[in-house]
Amino acid sequence: MKLNHLSFPSSDTAATAAFFERYLGFTIAGQWDQSYILKRPGYDVVIDHSSDETPAWPKNFHVGFELPSLEAVQSLYERFSAEGVQMETGVFNNGRGSRFFCRAPGGVMFEMNTRVDAAPEYRGTFDN
Repeated sequence: MKLNHLSFPSSDTAATAAFFERYLGFTIAGQWDQSYILKRPGYDVVIDHSSDETPAWPKNFHVGFELPSLEAVQSLYERFSAEGVQMETGVFNNGRGSRFFCRAPGGVMFEMNTRVDAAPEYRGTFDN
């Protein structure tokens, strides 16, 4: 079994889709009504128009992306900050690796992390 897709409701689907395309390496593959399908090797993301209000997400709900190095995390943090992405935290290491949290348009929270500097029990493998 493999992951097919993730679906996110958004009140601003165009801005949310553009975030995925610009910062996360997705390609916009299609659009219908006010919804989008985005592709990246291995899985798709669907951005569905919810309403004109930002969906209410549970406090800790987020999607995590793993980057290959601490330098990549720091560089992305600096880029997001400079380009006005809504930052939730600075870069920090809680023992499970360096990371930061931010929000995409539409309110979805993202964790951008690396495990190269994690404690041994939390280290994973980065697979390009």
